[in-house]
Amino acid sequence: MNETTKTMFKGAAMGVAEVIPGVSGGTLAFITGIYERLLAAISSINLELISLFKSEGFSAVWKRIDGTFLVKLLGGMGIGFILGLKLVVRLLETHPVHIWSFFFGLILASIPLIGKQVKKWGVIEIVLLVVGAALVYWVTMAAPSQGSEHLAIVFLSGVIGVSALMLPGLSGSFVLLLMGMYTIIMPAIEEFTHHPFGPETYVILAFGGGMVIGLLTFAKVLSFTFKKYPKPTMSLLTGFLIGSLNKVWPWQKVLETRMNSKGLEVVKFSNSVSPRTFESLESNFLYGTDAHLVAAIAIMIIAALIVFLLDRFGAEEK
Repeated sequence: MNETTKTMFKGAAMGVAEVIPGVSGGTLAFITGIYERLLAAISSINLELISLFKSEGFSAVWKRIDGTFLVKLLGGMGIGFILGLKLVVRLLETHPVHIWSFFFGLILASIPLIGKQVKKWGVIEIVLLVVGAALVYWVTMAAPSQGSEHLAIVFLSGVIGVSALMLPGLSGSFVLLLMGMYTIIMPAIEEFTHHPFGPETYVILAFGGGMVIGLLTFAKVLSFTFKKYPKPTMSLLTGFLIGSLNKVWPWQKVLETRMNSKGLEVVKFSNSVSPRTFESLESNFLYGTDAHLVAAIAIMIIAALIVFLLDRFGAEEK
């Protein structure tokens, strides 16, 4: 496998991951050995490139931003994102328990992979782990998802979502899920692939603009924290993953629904329940009352194996 194919494959894996609210593109970049190179490339994009272009030309700018690497990686991400989007959006509507089981397995397996980056756990690291887990768990419980199609909110979700994308351990899609924007942004992008100049275009432009701003600013912040405080940063991210498990729990009792922009009924609020409680419900919008327990556990195991195989693949490449 040549370098171009390897880079595009890693990009495709990151793209698929960003559709899934459970494992982040940053995590995939980290365990496949390209995270530091990606962070350095993005951090190099600034106003200094203008003077560099004037003095040394386009080739110097291209080299500074590691342009060839970025083009290959982003090309793979685009392919993976579109393929994952078309599949995941449909599965969330038709097989919610199964797809959330897959998400749960992915994030559960990611926890030890991120945690092992902290070579020595001290008091500060343990406290940050607990704080990170408690904070994200509180958000999933105390702030149920309530999205908005207002373009200012869409823009903000792009800034925050792409910032989370850069974090090894926190999924951009998961953050969108917490904000209630996942079920607004993902269908809009999916619709945009069919009708590029339809009513969803403004949503895509606002979200894309937010992503550009967030990407260029947050990469510098991350670069600083990872260099200055690597262990505390990784321990906090591990806590984020632990706390997020509640949000991707497969068995949800739907408490309230809403009508989306297309006039379709979708889930607004839900609570995690045990499989036994799930099956005892008289009715349950979208999810049904069949826990599919054996299939769900099998899917979790498969998802975990995928993450561990990706980690092993990345270790061999380093």
